[in-house]
Amino acid sequence: MDIIQEYWSLFMSGASYTVRLAFFSVLISLPIGAIFALMRISNNKLLNNFARIYVEIIRGTPLLVQIYIVYFGLPMMGIYLDDFVSAVLAITINSVAYMSEIIRSGIQSINKGQMEAGRALGLPRWTVYTKIIFPQAFKNIIPTIGNEFAVLIKETSIVSVLGIKDLMFASDTVRGATYTTFTPLLFTALIYFILTFTISQGMNALERRLARSN
Repeated sequence: MDIIQEYWSLFMSGASYTVRLAFFSVLISLPIGAIFALMRISNNKLLNNFARIYVEIIRGTPLLVQIYIVYFGLPMMGIYLDDFVSAVLAITINSVAYMSEIIRSGIQSINKGQMEAGRALGLPRWTVYTKIIFPQAFKNIIPTIGNEFAVLIKETSIVSVLGIKDLMFASDTVRGATYTTFTPLLFTALIYFILTFTISQGMNALERRLARSN
């Protein structure tokens, strides 16, 4: 426990970095994912195929490879970004594919008759989406978005291989400084569990509240 006390601030800094990384990735991927979801259900074959190919490629390749491409590929093109921005960009690119499928399923869960009713009243298609479809779909997928947030908190641990100072990097630093493996890893696992469990419980409470409001 002396190791934990000595490196407490390092672990907390890494945990804060991890949460911010996952939070901003989810926050940015939400609107972009919504656009891709609309492209996926669009009758325009070009947009539909583009979104479908993007989703398949991202879901079919490892997150680590995508991070490497962003982290090392952009500087080769003369684009230099801060480590945090690079990590958020790479994880957002990955998250958009999953978020678009979450949002698409939410939209498709709404009865098609509501779109037809809105159009029959003379409302533009975009107005029907923003005023009728999206609010209901978003309410249905909030728990799933919370789950995506929890998943990202765990998956962001992979950015530590690039020396980005997240929670896993803090664990590696402590292990290297103390030549102790078990204690830093066990404490790191505990922090990850606390973070994801807290989010999971929060989403469960929100889901129960939304169910009551129905």
